[in-house]
Amino acid sequence: MLVIVPFGLLFGVAGTEAGLNLSEVMGFSILVIAGASQFTAVQLMSDNAPVILVLLTSLAVNLRMAMYSASLAPHLGAASRWHKTLIAYFMVDQAYVLSIQDYEARPKQSLTQKLAYYAGVCTPLCPQWYVSTWVGAVIGQAIPPEFALDFAAPITFLAMLAPAMRTLAHVAAAAVSVIVALVLAFLPSGLGLLIAAGAAMVTGAKVEVWMQRRRA
Repeated sequence: MLVIVPFGLLFGVAGTEAGLNLSEVMGFSILVIAGASQFTAVQLMSDNAPVILVLLTSLAVNLRMAMYSASLAPHLGAASRWHKTLIAYFMVDQAYVLSIQDYEARPKQSLTQKLAYYAGVCTPLCPQWYVSTWVGAVIGQAIPPEFALDFAAPITFLAMLAPAMRTLAHVAAAAVSVIVALVLAFLPSGLGLLIAAGAAMVTGAKVEVWMQRRRA
């Protein structure tokens, strides 16, 4: 929760510096509610990229949500369509990480209990994102550059990923994703990240199958 505020402040500032008005900045954070793709879209818009490229690249950055959804499906797949709609809208990285860890630690919970936990995680997280974005957009340049708000993004993902490195499959997937992303960093529009994500998923699955066969 501590890094959501500087992350939101940073997007508010970045959005206004890119020429967006307050309504447009808030529209991004309320409708998209995904910091990484929001920053990507604003950067491409600032570079006068074609609209279709802005949309496709932002979608690509957010494809990790599809992986999150597949992971949560065994736990929340039986929920009503209305509940699934809310789950999808409020799905952010922190909500996913905390929820999946709880579901795996306590697999005998009922669907109602799992939905309640998910709602409990999202309740303090998402309003912070909206409010901090608004504050960043309003005060803008008043935030001193020495505050270095851009630390929030890498710290967020490190804090979420480190506890998840529990098996050899997890570590192998993480290592492959890092190596492939670095090797393909020259590719445009985040394409290298997409390839790295695919390679990491294949690696993790192969290692998991290999480990299961060894145990058998």
